[in-house]
This record gives sequence, C-alpha cells and structure tokens, in this order.
Amino acid sequence: MNSTMILAKAQDPTLQTFENDVWWIVLIKLLGVFVILLLLTLFTINYERKVVARMAVRPGPNQVGPKGWLQSLTDGVKLPFKEEIIPKTADKVVYFIAPVISATVAFTAFSVIPFGPVVSILGHKTALQLTDVPVSVLVLLACSSMAVYGVVLAGWASGSTYPLLGGLRSSAQMISYEVAMGLSIVAVFMTAGTMSTSQIVAAQAGNDPTTAFDIFGWSPTPPSWYAVLLLPSFVIYCIAAVGETNRAPFDLPEAESELVGGFHTEYSSFKFALFFLAEYINMITVSAFATTLFLGGWRAPWPITTFWEGANSGWFPLIWWLGKVLLLLFGFIWLRATLPRMRYDQFMRFGWKVLIPVNLVWILFLAGVRVTNDRIDGGARWLVYLAAAVVVLGIALLWPASKKEREFSIEEQLAARPPGSFPVPPMDLQVPPSPRARRAVAERQPATVGGATAGPDDTVNDTSDKEV
Repeated sequence: MNSTMILAKAQDPTLQTFENDVWWIVLIKLLGVFVILLLLTLFTINYERKVVARMAVRPGPNQVGPKGWLQSLTDGVKLPFKEEIIPKTADKVVYFIAPVISATVAFTAFSVIPFGPVVSILGHKTALQLTDVPVSVLVLLACSSMAVYGVVLAGWASGSTYPLLGGLRSSAQMISYEVAMGLSIVAVFMTAGTMSTSQIVAAQAGNDPTTAFDIFGWSPTPPSWYAVLLLPSFVIYCIAAVGETNRAPFDLPEAESELVGGFHTEYSSFKFALFFLAEYINMITVSAFATTLFLGGWRAPWPITTFWEGANSGWFPLIWWLGKVLLLLFGFIWLRATLPRMRYDQFMRFGWKVLIPVNLVWILFLAGVRVTNDRIDGGARWLVYLAAAVVVLGIALLWPASKKEREFSIEEQLAARPPGSFPVPPMDLQVPPSPRARRAVAERQPATVGGATAGPDDTVNDTSDKEV
C-alpha cells in the first residue's frame, strides 16, 4: 500500500469520529451548514437566472451589485416585508405550519452530507460533516418523504381549488418518483456494503486490489465512482431527483397554465419565501446526495489525484465537493431552459412503467453479478456473463410486440356514430359559396373615371363626379 492510500485512509472519518466532538464544535458545524445552505441558495437563484438568460440570449440580472450578483439578496430581504394576504377560508394553523415543514426538513436533510475529511478546527480533530449514523441514507430519504407533507398541507389549508389540485398532484408525483429514487440507491448499498454516507464516500476511494476483476489472468481495477460502475442507477437517480424536486420539465404541481401557481398560489410574503427557499435547498440537497453516492463525495477527480498527493486532505476537498454540486445544479438549470413541460399522464406513466421496472431488472442483474463473483473464480465467470447476455438478448428479440389497434378512416368513424349525434362539418374544410354572395359579386361594377374603362394598373378612387 503506497503513501497516497495511507494518507487518504487516515483522513477518512469513521462513526467514532463524531462521538468525540465537543458541544461547541457541533455548534460551529451546525452554524456552518446553515450559512453554507443560505449562501448556496442565494448563489443558485442568481446562477439560474444568469445561465437561463445566457441560453436565451438576453442580459439577465445586471443592476443590483457587481454584475447583478446581489439581486437574490435584495429579493430575500424584500419578500418578508411585503404585504401578507391570508384567505378567509384558510385553516390558519395548518396554513402557517406547511411552509415551516418544507423549510425545516430541507435543512435537516443536510445534516448527514459529508463536505470533507477530518480537519483541525481550533486544535480539535473533527470531520467536515455535522453527524453520521449507520443509516444516514435512510435519514435523507425520510426527510424527502416529509417534504411531501408541507406541499400537500399547503394546498389543503389554503381553502382554494387550484392549490388543492396542486397539492394532490404533487403528492402523487413525489411519492411515485421517491420509489424510483429509493430503488436506484439500493445498488449503492449492495456495492458499498453500508448505509453510512461517510463510509460510502470511503468506498469510492479506488485503488482497492480486492475489487479487481480476473479476466483470463488480467486483473483490472474497476472504476471507483459509482456513477461509472453503477451507471443505470445514476441515470435513474438523476431523473427521479428532478421529479422529486418539482423542477422543469416535471414542475407539474406548479403548472401556471393549469393550476395558476400550484400549491403556493395563496401564499405571500415570508411564507412564500420559505417555499421558495425550500425548493432551492432541495435542489442543493439532491445534488449533494448524488455527489456523495455516485461522484466520490468530497474526493478529487482522477486527473488531480495523479499529480497531487494532498488533494484529498485538509480543506481542499471542500472545493471538489462544491464543484461537483454546482455541476449537477447546472444540469437542473439546463433542463429548465431546454425542455418543455410534460403532460401529467406521460410523466406518471414514465415513472411507474419505465423507471421502476428498469430499476428492478438492474438490481436483479447486479445481485446475479455479485453472486457469480463470490462463487465462481477465474475466467469461467465471464462465460456465465456471456451466457446471461445471450439469454437476455434472445428474450428481448423474441418478446412479442404489442399489436397496434387498427386506425379507422374518417368515413368509417362517421358511419359508426350512433343515430341522433351532433352534425359534423365537412371534413375537407371546403364550404360551398352562398348563392347570395355569388349574386352580389355579379352585380358589382368597376368604377370608371371620364367614361374610360379602368385598366388593371389604374387606381379608381375618384368619386367626386358622383358626389356632384
């Protein structure tokens, strides 16, 4: 084992690392997480506006602060002081609790996200992570589940029709895509062998000889990042994360053309600011979660670690973590500026009939690979993989195709209509001219000036002789 691996392993936190933190260290880290989230939220709002403006070839915010970068700060200061309008039919208690739930669970989910390795803060060794437990990933999933309550209660407590429809639509959407997101994480559990976020990052350190494959005497090491090793899970997670956060093109609970503004139509002032804050914090949370599970967490990308041994030590990993999160946030913004909003039935069908079945097949395949690696040694396992691939390909080719229903012509559809139906206009869109209009055209005479017949290029507008 070389010195680089020793240095990397020495910096990895363990579950015991968090048990030794004193109370003021925990308080500093708690305040640091809160400040990081607020600053990232203000940055992401302006980041989105500027990127979308650049893609749409327009200026974007450029008035407040240097090149407009303080626009989000002024918006955040302005919103709490705006007039608050509460509907008379609203349930006052639930109306107030709903945005608090959304904002609180958004902040809580970040408590188990690792930002970096073990560092020294005022002479005390501590990890750049607020806390960690053996089931940290379940804590994140629980927080995302609780976020549904804030949206649903906001729609119900407003006492209005459109927010209620938005809340019901959002509950179905978030629950559906949360199932797909949870199944995409199962592959990470199976590969890393743990649900602790800090240990999942440690499992992606790479250069582990125990994970090498044996291909007829050649022993290559698989990629360390699960985004490459578990590519289907990473793709499904990214799609489910967009649906979970109600972002375009899956922002159907807030569809202006159908629901005015969705579940927060009746909210204003500070309560609307809480919903706005929760939406962007959820974007940051799912991006940080994807970074932890699939992109190596706070570890530096591969080219940097080849020539810099200290890239994964000290406070530098915080830079790598931030860069990966911003890259994923750019994906959210790119989707919003590029894709149109889907129909709701298409969206739900895609979640239940595509993402979840593909996830289940992928998990079954991955379990088969792990069992084969444990029980079959040498090049024989690749023969098993080849036989399995042939079987799957044969099933895919021989699977009966669904028969399309026969399309009837317009004449057949008209003939099949029951008697007494409403009359149907001509299908060729050609209406015969009215006899009255034809007679009026025939009686019209061209105007003449001075007894001469007007030619095609003459202008006949002089009617002074008739008036005289």
